[in-house]
Amino acid sequence: MNTITLNNVTKAFGKLTAVNGLSLKVPKGSIYGFIGPNGSGKTTTLRMIMNIFYPDNGEILVFGEKLRGSATDRIGYMPEERGLYTRMKVGELLRFYGDLKNGKDVKGEVKNWLDRLDLSDWADKKVETLSKGMSQKVQFIATVVARPELVILDEPFTGLDPVNTDALIDAILGLQKQGTTIIFSTHDMDVAEKMCDFIFMIFKGKKVLDGTLDDIQDQYGSDTIRIKTKGGAAMLQGLNGVERIKDFGKQQELRMTPDCDPQEVLKTIMSRTRVNSFDLVKPSLHDIFVRIAGPEAEEVAHAKNT
Repeated sequence: MNTITLNNVTKAFGKLTAVNGLSLKVPKGSIYGFIGPNGSGKTTTLRMIMNIFYPDNGEILVFGEKLRGSATDRIGYMPEERGLYTRMKVGELLRFYGDLKNGKDVKGEVKNWLDRLDLSDWADKKVETLSKGMSQKVQFIATVVARPELVILDEPFTGLDPVNTDALIDAILGLQKQGTTIIFSTHDMDVAEKMCDFIFMIFKGKKVLDGTLDDIQDQYGSDTIRIKTKGGAAMLQGLNGVERIKDFGKQQELRMTPDCDPQEVLKTIMSRTRVNSFDLVKPSLHDIFVRIAGPEAEEVAHAKNT
């Protein structure tokens, strides 16, 4: 069963087509990651799911039907542009948000979430006294305190330090274990790789990737060598069958051409320097993202047009 279904959805703003013929299915209980460059259509898609924007064409089904006002009580939405009533006390604010959603008494739920995210000591303090990271955690609690069946998070990890990022990740995974469907957009490819059951990438308004990480990586094959050598990147120049080298300082990634024999690459490198580690791997999500939307994709497009 799918919590969300998009059928051939298009949305334009004047002459700009922000989303172009998008079809997508988000299974119930899954964590679905939305990735893509800035301006690619991620936020527009999320806002159409929430009925903030209406599609020009196509159909959006949420819980199997077109979204109506009352159905939003079943959805928690945290927009990228955060917004809290800064002069309210944290506990008051969260109870207020819970009341707005479904009128239930969420006092116990508020206490549990404040304890869980290490904010109990701030319950009686005004929101304006919180740090940015604390405010973001409060915004997250406001999104989920009424126990929605679907949670939509637009860039939830932006600006968080590693400790708060881990706390939010644990909270999201906990919601999934309770059966909640979660969509989040992110620029953090590492988080998307580790957390998401499915990953969807939109680029220039069109879907370019959609599936599990394994499915996506299988489209590219094991064409990447991760290597550590004594001589570093200087010893890897001019290798036959290697079309690109990404230098990470202590480690390099080599992308091979389709007909390249990695054993021959290894043999050549070993004749130049000591090899400390050598792994043949599938490309990371970060690498795939860059291949589609980075400078090299522009180079390929330019070459085809000249």
